[in-house]
Amino acid sequence: MTDLETRVAPTRAGALRRAAPALAGYVAVRALGLLALFLWSAARDKSAYTLLTARWDALWYVRVAELGYGYEVRLANGDVHSNLAFFPLLPWLERLVAAVSPLSYADGGFLVSLVSSLAAAWGIFAVADHVYGRRAGVCAVLLWAVLPVGIVQSMAYSESLFTALAAWSLYAVLTGRWVTAGTLALLAGLTRPVGLAVVAAVWVAALVSFAQDRRAAAAGARDRQDAPDSSGTPVVPEAPVAPVAPDTPPGPGALPGPGTRLRRILGMALAPLGTAGYVLWVGHHTGKGPLGYLDVQAGWRNGFDGGWAFARFVADKFTSFPAALAGAGLIIGVASVVWLYVTGVRQRQPLPLLVYTGVVTALALCASSYFGSKPRLLLPAFPLLLPLALALARARMRRSATVLGVVAVASAVYGAFWLNGSGPP
Repeated sequence: MTDLETRVAPTRAGALRRAAPALAGYVAVRALGLLALFLWSAARDKSAYTLLTARWDALWYVRVAELGYGYEVRLANGDVHSNLAFFPLLPWLERLVAAVSPLSYADGGFLVSLVSSLAAAWGIFAVADHVYGRRAGVCAVLLWAVLPVGIVQSMAYSESLFTALAAWSLYAVLTGRWVTAGTLALLAGLTRPVGLAVVAAVWVAALVSFAQDRRAAAAGARDRQDAPDSSGTPVVPEAPVAPVAPDTPPGPGALPGPGTRLRRILGMALAPLGTAGYVLWVGHHTGKGPLGYLDVQAGWRNGFDGGWAFARFVADKFTSFPAALAGAGLIIGVASVVWLYVTGVRQRQPLPLLVYTGVVTALALCASSYFGSKPRLLLPAFPLLLPLALALARARMRRSATVLGVVAVASAVYGAFWLNGSGPP
């Protein structure tokens, strides 16, 4: 963490120029996906724009933006689907867009998604570039764009908004901008329940930094105590060495100033306020106390069971031959996710990325329902793509471009087929 914190981040203009190839590639891939969707939808006499803005979760977000919270649907089996399950930042932004423009709430959701997806791509590039270099950053962005469920990045869903906030919060952590990291973590916590992953990354990184400060201080004290004077006698210093100025990056062996430590504490304090604030408000609103949000999720038959329900869902696929192929595919998919995470650990990814990815992956795979949504729920776990991005960056340019081009076409076709069919739930 220390060496990452002391690296100087580029200026905003320089950062945009550096990210330009990644952003241009991202726009091209997403434009291809949208073109495929519009052509496929037209052939089936459907509205591609409706598929992007007025189905599934998008409808719930629009209802929150239009009418606020309190709407629920009671199903015949007794389940209660409440719109309190949906965090408020996206509906707030939809309402803001509608208030300052002639666009509808659904239009606002689509616009927010498009802008957020570009911000997310830039944030992913910034993180990957910081850790592995520019070429790996470009490959990471393109890999995120060509994911089979990449079409969700262009829907009026909250995945793109959340990924943008998470990626830039992680980048702020890696570059030692603690207040920025905490503020973005707060906003991520107002976007999706998995905002806990960003909070965990900020907190773990900050605690490790404090521990490193203590070890460095202890080591510095021992070195000063053991340093001999001109006569060869060890000298005990009369006063501790003054720390570096708060806004000066510490050099090797130097301790951060009190301003840096204060900003770190402030970042930690800000990070959980979004998630905690909304969850506590739901508990107060429902009259069920701090755990009221869990009751809301239970009404959707959603919860955290360690993956037991998902395991049974996969096992049930092997009761017939056609379904067994899907079951095998699910097992391969989960194994691939685990392998990518383990590879990231072996490649010594920065601790904040590993913590964030681990929490996002655990919450996605171990949720007790909505099994078809798991690929979409894994969309924010972009650090899983870094091992693949690093491999592509090390390959020849022509080979990498060919692989990404073929996958981009396949992703565009699959996204059009998927959105015109059953997905995404």
